[in-house]
Amino acid sequence: MNSHKNIFSWKETLQINYRAFMLIYNEYPQMFISKLVTVIWKSVTPYITIFLSALIINELATANNPKRLKQLVVFTLVSSALVSLVSAFLSKWEKTYSGGEYFKLDNILSKKMMSMDFVSIDDTKTHELLSKIRQTSNGWGMMYLIRDYGLLISSVFTILGGITLTVSLFTSKVPTTMGKYTVLNNPIFIFLFIVIMLFIVNISPILRNKAYSYWAITTDKQAFGNRLFSYYGAFGYKKEIATDIRIYKQDILCDKYNHCKDGVFFSKGLLAKMSKGILSIYCAIADMSLVILSGIVYLFVGLKAWAGAFGVGMVTQYVISITKVAGGLSDFIEIIGRMKTNASFLTQIFEFMDIPNTMYQGTLTVEKRSDRNYEIEFKNVSFKYPNTEIYALRNLNMKFKVGSKLAVVGMNGSGKTTFIKLLCRLYDPTDGEILLNGIDIRKYNYLDYMMIFSVVFQDFALLSLTLGENVASTSDYDKERVIDCLQKAGFTERLDTLKDGINTYLYKNYDKSGIDISGGEAQKIAIARTLYKNAPFIVLDEPTAALDPIAEAEIYSKFNDIAGDKTTIYISHRLSSCKFCDEIAVFDNGAVIQMGNHETLLNDKSGKYYELWNAQAQYYTDCE
Repeated sequence: MNSHKNIFSWKETLQINYRAFMLIYNEYPQMFISKLVTVIWKSVTPYITIFLSALIINELATANNPKRLKQLVVFTLVSSALVSLVSAFLSKWEKTYSGGEYFKLDNILSKKMMSMDFVSIDDTKTHELLSKIRQTSNGWGMMYLIRDYGLLISSVFTILGGITLTVSLFTSKVPTTMGKYTVLNNPIFIFLFIVIMLFIVNISPILRNKAYSYWAITTDKQAFGNRLFSYYGAFGYKKEIATDIRIYKQDILCDKYNHCKDGVFFSKGLLAKMSKGILSIYCAIADMSLVILSGIVYLFVGLKAWAGAFGVGMVTQYVISITKVAGGLSDFIEIIGRMKTNASFLTQIFEFMDIPNTMYQGTLTVEKRSDRNYEIEFKNVSFKYPNTEIYALRNLNMKFKVGSKLAVVGMNGSGKTTFIKLLCRLYDPTDGEILLNGIDIRKYNYLDYMMIFSVVFQDFALLSLTLGENVASTSDYDKERVIDCLQKAGFTERLDTLKDGINTYLYKNYDKSGIDISGGEAQKIAIARTLYKNAPFIVLDEPTAALDPIAEAEIYSKFNDIAGDKTTIYISHRLSSCKFCDEIAVFDNGAVIQMGNHETLLNDKSGKYYELWNAQAQYYTDCE
């Protein structure tokens, strides 16, 4: 279904809302159950007080039976106390399971993202759609669904409870001695009164739903406006770019967007113009209709009481009850209409949730070999990214020897990182096949296959957790192994300065005593994480890019110890780091154009490796 479609039939509306409800309910059933019970209780219990209060007022008006009056007062007080006690218990139950609604709903989106094929995650359209969902205005989407779920149930039980106490209003007869007032007993008059009341009750929600529909019409504009505001509005809070902002006065650039009066949410924007015009008219008439309704109700009930149809105590019961019925009916109609508006926001969520996983997951188990005797071979592998006809890799043939150290070099855009993505099966080849021990890797269980790789990507991430948890990627880990991996990665000196050792938090997001780390230190931790996984294949994509020359030399000198008997693939722009590798693959325009060790490749003065080596070496030689 088109996500930009803003008008749905009632059948589509119900289907969309039901699907959204089940999506959340299956994840958090207690949240809905607790809300259901609490809402029903809160909708029905006010009528107990209304009914008992009416009896007390009647008793006071007649003053016939003091003993009965005392019993009514005691019973009312006890009932109120019990209602309050149960209400407090139910309220606590509901809040326990409804707390953090935004994060719970966002968790549903995050789970979907984590289960996606990397092909979809790497697609810009996926992130644009997710950003649009998260930046939806005023909680439209799943937040509105949860809120309206409670309001819908409340309105239904409010109507039922009110009707129970209102029926006698129409059955109570004005005495025949009251002359012209007996017209209030006429079924036709009562019918006309009910019709007029229902007509007025419907005006308010219909007009409000018409106003809400303008939010659906402007869905895309709102999402874009929120994206601009969330980016430029928080520009100055971003620590990582604080220096650039001040040196180049980039805050001035933000003024263009933060003070633009024509933006969708600003004073001269689309929503402001609608709010000053048609929207304000709809809302004003809607509010006015409710005032008129209240006047008619008071007039009808007052006349029947004046004519002697019932006692003064019943006036309170009928006025409140019938007003609640009208309010409940109005809310019910408004919510149903709002569901139609909200459907356009929910379809965006379904568009995201329905992104298919197309990669075959495989069924074969990857054998866990103590001798690490794994062999991977690329056979005529070609690859082009989705939505492009340009090949990032073409006709790649390569075989990795067990325990070997391979360096992958080449200029930017030569296909190095694409090669790693294919190796780790983040993508599948467009043509050709990749074999693990002679079997196409697509036939292996996807998660099993991923477990044989430890990778440090260029854009790796560390979390605001303890140092040990970052290295082990779990809260239950071997402390000695964590320390050993940090030492091998060259983090010993900094580790010795930490009072809490590996229990020290990184960054200050969750612990004010957390530490800030440099880019080089972060890279060492990432390398330690790679070692802790203890996978037979290690892939290092520019692992020393943020390290100073001394730290880089330290990593290189220890590299053989770090890698051990693992097969290691090392991507680098610094050709000096390739000298210790067994073999070097030179990539250019998506193809491997040279293979060999450092000495062999350097002796080929017509080759690309020689060209790249000398282009870098000139900056490290003495100039005359």
